[in-house]
This record gives sequence, structure tokens and C-alpha cells, in this order.
Amino acid sequence: MREFKINENEAGQRFDKYLKKLLGNAPGSFIYKMLRKKNITLNGKKADGTEKLNQGDDIKLFFSDETFEKFSGSGTPDSEFEALKVLSREFTSGKRKLPVVYEDKDVIFINKPTGMLSQKAKPEDISANEYILAYLIAKGELTESSFRTFRPSICNRLDRNTSGLLAAGKTLKGLQEMAKALKERSVQKYYRCIVKGTVKEASYLKGYLQKDESSNQVLIRRTKPSEGEWLPIETEYKPIRCMGGYTEFEVHLMTGRSHQIRAHLASIGHPIIGDYKYGDSGVNVYFKKNARITSQLLHASRFVFEDGREITAPCGAEFERAWNVIENL
Repeated sequence: MREFKINENEAGQRFDKYLKKLLGNAPGSFIYKMLRKKNITLNGKKADGTEKLNQGDDIKLFFSDETFEKFSGSGTPDSEFEALKVLSREFTSGKRKLPVVYEDKDVIFINKPTGMLSQKAKPEDISANEYILAYLIAKGELTESSFRTFRPSICNRLDRNTSGLLAAGKTLKGLQEMAKALKERSVQKYYRCIVKGTVKEASYLKGYLQKDESSNQVLIRRTKPSEGEWLPIETEYKPIRCMGGYTEFEVHLMTGRSHQIRAHLASIGHPIIGDYKYGDSGVNVYFKKNARITSQLLHASRFVFEDGREITAPCGAEFERAWNVIENL
């Protein structure tokens, strides 16, 4: 017999979903059969799997050791967790530091650097998500047993070459609440960018966006075309600093579409420095040569919550190098 106590990270999910994670090698038919036969119980009682788990709930599996190991995979090392454990040693040794800007028991926010993936694109990638998991392992907040039934995860995504605030849920509560706030747009997201052109007044843009998956680029129109799938977009910006024919904006992302800020600003003649997809090639070459800018100067700088709380992340060294060049033009 195996016994498990539901912890804070596991609470809030359906019982059958928990069991499918715990017994990852077992078919659903086996799990439901064990529930019907009371070989799996919840708080000493028969359950059907639809119950919502609470912290402290007691789960008993009346299996032989061989059966549990067969269906849980516990007889062999969890290769994914082992790989994360190896990565976690970089944090415990001090070799690597995670750029944490805010953390509590439920959520963590990091200042993602340019060039880091938010999530894996290929199985061999190490993304911000893996670094966060390794960091939590190093702190002792994520164990191999809890990893089987709940995995902390990022809640928003940034392009590889966009830096700034990346949020992750450390607990199920944190993950659900942060995902809800982002989906319902009750949290306001602000970005910083440096664009070509002199702009001295704030503005509000509306338009329509269509993505071409084959080229991974988007098109922007001010009015909705009669054909095709065009999504409404809204972008608000205000100038923060202006000099030498360049302006730094704070952009309020009111609708979060793919490449929205980059394409929307480029469509009105203010491409972002270093943007090789929508930008000005001459400008990009100049700043690459003189300021070592190799990606767009776009940074997720500020989250503002309904209760007035703000979480901020400072812009990186790329912004400072660009302004040093602009000031000397």
C-alpha cells in the first residue's frame, strides 16, 4: 500500500488528473477501474475521480510495490528531473544566478535576458522555464515526488529576442491566478523600446493584424479587410526620452497579439532599433556596428495589477549602449 498527502502545490486539481500524473504509465481505464474497486481511495472513501483535491487530503493506493513501480515509472530514474537536478547545481554552486525581480510562495517573476527562450522549441533546449524549475530544485521547493504531480510553469511568453518580465506559477494557486489575470487582462503590461523617429506626444493606435505562419510575420491594416482572418489590436505609447532622431517609448500593450508592438510601430514609420523582421535595415546595421545591438530593443518592463501593485524590471545594457551612441550623434 502507498499513501500520499496532498500538498499546497497539488491542491485544487481534479483527483483523476492527479492520478494520471502520479501513475503516468497507467491507462485511464486502469485508474478508473481501481477507483471503482476501492483500490484507490480518497480520505478513506470511494471516489470517482471528479473530486477537487484539497491540501491535506489523504490518498491510498492498495497496490503491490511491483504494480506501483510499473505504472508510476518509479523503478527507473526520472530523466527530466535528473537533468534539472544537474542544472540546479549551477545555482547552488553560485555559478549561475536567476535574475529574480519578485518572488513569494505562489509566483516568481524574472527579468529574462535577450536570447533566452521562454519555453523549449526543441527537446534539447534549455529555456527560462527549465532555469526556473532548476532554481526551485536548488532552493528545495521542488522535489522529485512533487514534480510527478505538479510542475511549476511560466504564465506569459516573450520572444527569444525580447527581454523583460516573465511570470511563473510556483504553486497551482499561483499558476491559476496569474493565468486568469493575464487572460482577463486585469494585469496591465508595459514595454520599453527605442524607435527611429522623433515623437513628442503620446498616442493610441487601433488596427487589425493577420499572421502569416509560413513566414512567421504579421501584416497590419488600419481598417479591417473584407477577406481573411484579421484580429483587432490596440497599442498605446508615450515618449520617455527623445534625442538625435530617436525616441524611447513606454508602450501599453492593450491586446497581446504576436509581434504586435514591433509591427504596429513599424506600420506608422517608427520601427524598433535592432528589429530585423520589421525594422529599418540601415538603422540596424549602424547600431550593430556602433553599439553591438543584435536584436530588437524591446523590453517587458512593468506589470500593474488591479490592486495597484507594480512589478518592474530594469532595461538591460543594450538600451544603455544604444543611448550612448545616440547622445554622440
